[in-house]
Formats: sequence, structure tokens, C-alpha cells
Amino acid sequence: MPAKDTFHKLVKAALENEGWAITHDPYHIDLGFVDFYIDLGAERLIAATKNGEKIAVEIKTFLGASTISEFHTAIGQFINYRIALEEEEADRCLYLAIPLDIHKRFFKHLFIQTVIRRNQIPLLVYDPENEEITQWIN
Repeated sequence: MPAKDTFHKLVKAALENEGWAITHDPYHIDLGFVDFYIDLGAERLIAATKNGEKIAVEIKTFLGASTISEFHTAIGQFINYRIALEEEEADRCLYLAIPLDIHKRFFKHLFIQTVIRRNQIPLLVYDPENEEITQWIN
């Protein structure tokens, strides 16, 4: 099984373990001239409310030869997906899922943190070894 599929299944299972119901796999957005496929859509019902919290998750592995190149691609995709998602379902929050080791060694750099902050990109940090979500960063 390719690593990308492994990470996808891992994040999906970790979300389910935290009480999220997977509603879309993948989350499809048809813009008329192009189709977007965000890896997962999920929602968790909040006690004593009628409305649920909804998220969409774009899962990245950062397994390629160039981490910065993958970062550029991930940020570009994220921004496009978020804009499309705002048109389709404005109450669904988009997260960028990244592996724990990449978060520790690459996302610690000031420049990377500045890009994430300025573009207001929520992160979901997952641990492939323990198969769990370690951090939600808004």
C-alpha cells in the first residue's frame, strides 16, 4: 500500500477515534470548470446544540525530495480549496494535516510559521507511529 494511502487511512481513523463522523471521503467540490477533491470531510456533534462543528481535512505526507516544494504546493492547494469551500459550505473549516516530524523540524522555522499565520491556516498534526492526532493548531 502506498504511503499516501496509509497516511490517509491513519488520519481518518484518528479522527474517528476522536469522535468525528467521516461524511465525505473525499470531499468533492465541482467548480464547473474544475473538480477539487479535499481528502476528508468530517463533523462532530457538539453536546446540547443542534448545529455540528464541521471540518474538511487536506492530508499531506511531505515524503517527496523537496520539503519546501511540497510546502509551496500544499499552501497553494489549501488556499484554493478554502476559497472553493467557502462557496460550497462556508461553515466547514478546512485543516491542513501534517506529520508530527515535519511539524517539529520544518514548521518550527520562523518563515514557515509566518506563512501559516498570515494565511490563517489551521493545522492538524498527526503522529504516524502512534496513529493519532497530537495537536490541533488554529
